[in-house]
Amino acid sequence: MNIRRFRVLHQAGASYVEIGRESGLDWRTVRKYVLDDSPVGPPSAPSRAGSQPQVIAPFVALIEAWLRADISLRASVIHERLVAEHGFTGHYQRVKVHLAAVRPVLEAELDGPAGSALSGLHRRFEVVPGARAQVDWGEEGDVLGHVGIDRTYSFHMVLSHSRDPFTCFTASMDLASFWDCHRRAFAHYGGVPGSIVYDRTKTVIKRHVAPGQAVPLHPEAAAFAEHYGFTIDPLAAYRPTGKGRVERQVLIVREHVLAGRQFNSLADLDDTFLGWLSIRRAQVHRTHGQVISVRPEPDRAALAYAENGTQGGERTGSSPRHRDGGGPSSPPATATAGARVSRTRGGCHHRCLHSG
Repeated sequence: MNIRRFRVLHQAGASYVEIGRESGLDWRTVRKYVLDDSPVGPPSAPSRAGSQPQVIAPFVALIEAWLRADISLRASVIHERLVAEHGFTGHYQRVKVHLAAVRPVLEAELDGPAGSALSGLHRRFEVVPGARAQVDWGEEGDVLGHVGIDRTYSFHMVLSHSRDPFTCFTASMDLASFWDCHRRAFAHYGGVPGSIVYDRTKTVIKRHVAPGQAVPLHPEAAAFAEHYGFTIDPLAAYRPTGKGRVERQVLIVREHVLAGRQFNSLADLDDTFLGWLSIRRAQVHRTHGQVISVRPEPDRAALAYAENGTQGGERTGSSPRHRDGGGPSSPPATATAGARVSRTRGGCHHRCLHSG
């Protein structure tokens, strides 16, 4: 309220008491502001900017070191590590605001601005628990080059219903490593999904064919799938978003597990992923809106027999099949010639084995 506008009343002969009654203020306050040399409004408090210590201040040097190691580290990753490893109690927004100020400075200094690719739109579909998983490789470069491992690869499997992730690291993408990673994933989940979606890689299919034609399976892949009782579902041609769940997991592991860290062995990489997994599973997934550790319960319960002989639950219309007649822990059957994938009218892929 600008009390000086009542100065006209005072000049007309109104007393301070009368003006105070009119304005609802004490007469002393009226007198203070009606005088010619009085201020226009109440005095403002001095600014407190910079007078209080910032919660993020003790971690500024640490954050700068992380950014210098990897300028593309996201604010969510940095906040996650500060809370889990350094006892940070501040809000995520504190980290975000701090990075907005310091990242451009470091980018200019390092001459390496971080860019992010825009992802295209696609239609998401959901599956029932235990019905499907997605598999993909990630090439992690020379993260172990200093210990004599020239190339390191990450194997990823994600249960499609719950987005429950599994990752392990290898020094090769050959057939032996590929199927060994599957066994490790099955042991991790305690079971085998009904089908697994793959890219059309040479470890899964024998040769590329035109869209709409039956896809011939690699004999080793057909035998492995027959042994463990799941269906191979090669990704349809020209469908780059068909494995979005696992491809997103590849990026998440790079950002939250690998970025800004150094490792000394493949086991060190595996242990770091498992240590971070508890943090990941405590979070709420942004797609299905549930805690990540809760949604996998029905997903894992619906899985078929695992390699170690445990059973997650019954799967309608599917059971573990072993060509050699052995149990769940028997060695994989030999390859059968002519294994291929045929397309049904509903658009799903089925594995068909033909002898001869």
